[in-house]
Amino acid sequence: MYQVKNPATGEVEATYPEMSDAEVAEAVEQVDQGYREWNRRPLSERQAIVWKAADLFDERKEELAKIIAREMGKPVGQGIGEAETSRDIFRYYADNAEQLLANEELDIEGGRALLQKKSIGALVGIMPWNFPYYQVARFAAPNLILGNTMLLKHARNCPESAAAIEQLLRDAGLPENAYINMYASSDQIADVIADPRIFGVSLTGSERAGVAVGKNAGQHLKPMVLELGGSDPLLVLDTNDVQAVATKIAQTRLRNAGQACNSPKRLIVMDEYYDEFVEVLVREFENAQVGDPMDPKSVVGPISSAQALEELIEQVQDTVKAGATLHTGGERLSDKGTYFSPAVLTDVTPEMRGYYEELFGPVAIVYRAKTVDDALRLANDSPFGLGSSIFTEDPEAALEVADQIETGMVFFNEAGGSQPDLPFGGVKRSGIGRELGPLGIEEFMNKKVVRF
Repeated sequence: MYQVKNPATGEVEATYPEMSDAEVAEAVEQVDQGYREWNRRPLSERQAIVWKAADLFDERKEELAKIIAREMGKPVGQGIGEAETSRDIFRYYADNAEQLLANEELDIEGGRALLQKKSIGALVGIMPWNFPYYQVARFAAPNLILGNTMLLKHARNCPESAAAIEQLLRDAGLPENAYINMYASSDQIADVIADPRIFGVSLTGSERAGVAVGKNAGQHLKPMVLELGGSDPLLVLDTNDVQAVATKIAQTRLRNAGQACNSPKRLIVMDEYYDEFVEVLVREFENAQVGDPMDPKSVVGPISSAQALEELIEQVQDTVKAGATLHTGGERLSDKGTYFSPAVLTDVTPEMRGYYEELFGPVAIVYRAKTVDDALRLANDSPFGLGSSIFTEDPEAALEVADQIETGMVFFNEAGGSQPDLPFGGVKRSGIGRELGPLGIEEFMNKKVVRF
């Protein structure tokens, strides 16, 4: 069952039944038939619809933000920002469609060859709850421009945002059989992936889900994009203003209640700045207003669900019991709703859960580094490899360090980030493939070679 269970109150506000097997089979048939028509549409027509969708994300951003505030607890201001980011992703792919899909002439011996960029067919997307619009936009916008069609299975706690996206795309002029929202079970989706009429799968979610989907897709020779967990390191190598840097990092870590794969979770600070940095970080975490996501003053909303809250508290408690220092927070704030007090941990060592596990909530772990090599050792000692950040006044030093960090993305004097024209993705157990930017439209593309 799909349901809206408001994490601010704990109350179930709406329920939606799962699709029957017959309904799932019909959806697969429809999206396959839809591909026959959609990929033949002139690019200019696909562009016009994607541009219109971008406009609708802008027009409806307040309404969309209120939906996800109820579904997963994101403060309304941050939800508006997410809708605006989704708007920008749709605009990026519409604005740059001709360039991204232009034929390329290859330099070969004995003749000429073109590299054509073509669609491959119907796809399935499996999306998470933490960014209900943004995650879908990363998958849908480039593939609709390319000419692929898609089925979309959203998280069980996001049925209304899922329906809102489908309605928005239809209002933009997209044919009903080009994008179909599915309230489907995991078993049903496994069958969909195996169906020969489905030509690729994109998942953003947990490692466990990624392993299951990746195994299924691999067995049936389907291309896949897997954007999984992250425990991003952030290195503070040097700074002229510790307070400003620590404040900026705290604000980023607390955004979306810390529930972001690419949020800076492991803060590695050089020894001379460490004490002041921890002091400022603790103060910022303690002063951050935790409250109702509908209240404009709230900086940190509730954790997405009771289960997620319990898991986070257990991780923090186990880490502290093993010898870590808890400077602030780490507790449930009230019996009503799933509110959690932002936590700062230090003295975390490899035998503790907090060292290798992803803490998906408003928790920061701070490490002291004696040398740059020590900082790099800590940064790379992780099963994850999504993003990373380097704070320094020396750009050349940043490039040298960036070259040695084992992640898919490195940001300079930014605490992580994402933008439509910048490829997004990681290595190690953080996943396979890239989204956004010019690479994001190539994952489910037939790069056809024409030799003449």
